[in-house]
Amino acid sequence: MTTDSILLDPTAETEAAVRARLPRPASLDGLTVGLLDISKPRGDVFLDQVEKRMTERGIAVRRYRKPTVIRPAPVEIQQAVATECDIMFEGLAD
Repeated sequence: MTTDSILLDPTAETEAAVRARLPRPASLDGLTVGLLDISKPRGDVFLDQVEKRMTERGIAVRRYRKPTVIRPAPVEIQQAVATECDIMFEGLAD
């Protein structure tokens, strides 16, 4: 069994972009975690619980929300996540 994974980008690229994975941090301690709600129904409910668990552990959390599920996050949100967070989780739900 292989541990390699293939990640596909669902955007309209004609050729798949090759992006190297960033190494996972050993711990979230001392990091700021961004939580991105993509505006799917109940995604906020899921992320509320993730935020609660993280803040209970003393982890700094920043929340972001896309205005609509059908479009990529606006550049302003992408830039905020990139500059304000060390790691980001995206919440999906229905």
